[in-house]
Amino acid sequence: MSDPAHDFLKLLPPLREVISVHNLRAEKSLGQNFLLDGNITDKIVFLVDERITPEMTLFEIGPGPGGLTRSLLQSKAASIMAIEFDHRAVAALQDLQAAAGNRLTVIHADALKSDITSLSGAPRGIVANLPYNIATPLLIDWLQKIANDPQSISFMALMFQKEVAERIVAAPGNKIYGRLSVITQWLCETRKVYDLPPSAFTPPPKVSSAVVRFIPRLNLQDSPAFSSVERVTAAAFNQRRKMIRASLKDYMDGVVALGLDPTLRAENLSVENFIALARFKERQQK
Repeated sequence: MSDPAHDFLKLLPPLREVISVHNLRAEKSLGQNFLLDGNITDKIVFLVDERITPEMTLFEIGPGPGGLTRSLLQSKAASIMAIEFDHRAVAALQDLQAAAGNRLTVIHADALKSDITSLSGAPRGIVANLPYNIATPLLIDWLQKIANDPQSISFMALMFQKEVAERIVAAPGNKIYGRLSVITQWLCETRKVYDLPPSAFTPPPKVSSAVVRFIPRLNLQDSPAFSSVERVTAAAFNQRRKMIRASLKDYMDGVVALGLDPTLRAENLSVENFIALARFKERQQK
């Protein structure tokens, strides 16, 4: 990833110095755990390098002192937009923004209230060490955008607590397979690509972490509405220990029409089964 065009990064102060100067201690209330090892942040970007194009805007959420941001600036993306809620981190990123010129934009905002599709044109990618406390709501928001327009986001590489990452990629029949598994895998090809121990972060969290890569599926024609899939998965997994003849009693016409065994439990239904049930219900209601 080394390139003479990125030599300005070598002139920047070490990240620990940036943290010290700006009193940027990680705040638990903000879900902050900083990645300071450039080898690790470089690897995260490398894992999705083939998905990054010279026309692309890459979004980062919660850049903190800018460790991952420095690695993203070494990619071939046209620009980086970093959305940061913590005013201390926004101040700490000013030197990096000045050095990077118009390739880096730091936005002081709440990511949960930010619409990335209004901030740049396509193509867009998201690469982020997500704050743990808002990771799932952010993912759901981006999945809704993909459901509305599969080309709104070209790819995502997102850091989660490892147990959340494993739920996202879980297959049917697995005890941790659930609503998040179904909704995510309906809309994206998902793969856990990198496990990180607590020691990789400052301060070390109490749990391990993992990066999941998401590639939106482009063949979503005749798909049900996002809200329809949310409803059927909520009905099924909110009573996951019950057979679907009980948990999905409002969907029994679809269960019968699709030839599904009513004695199965939610975790035994495939992603395709849930999408078919949501689609059947929509057509029934027209």
